[in-house]
Amino acid sequence: MFIVAEKKSMHGLLVVITDKEIIGKVFSEGNLQLDLTKDFYKGEEMNGEEIERILGRAYVVHFTGEGAVALGKRLGLVGEGKVLVIENVPHAEVVLG
Repeated sequence: MFIVAEKKSMHGLLVVITDKEIIGKVFSEGNLQLDLTKDFYKGEEMNGEEIERILGRAYVVHFTGEGAVALGKRLGLVGEGKVLVIENVPHAEVVLG
């Protein structure tokens, strides 16, 4: 399961997909940080099928966590060289629009 937040921006819909088990944690490495305690990451529980339905409306998608990034790769949205890893937590941002 994933936690999915939908954010409206001036450019379109931003969808934030995060592995449920890492919500509420902070990961740091050097000058990089993933702060998953912020409201930005809070949303609704969804499975992969539910997420696929909303991605058609997305302009930008953030994938955070092993499962979320794997989902992005499976859907052909995340390439190998596009994944940032902070404290063993993968993160990718994709512009679809």
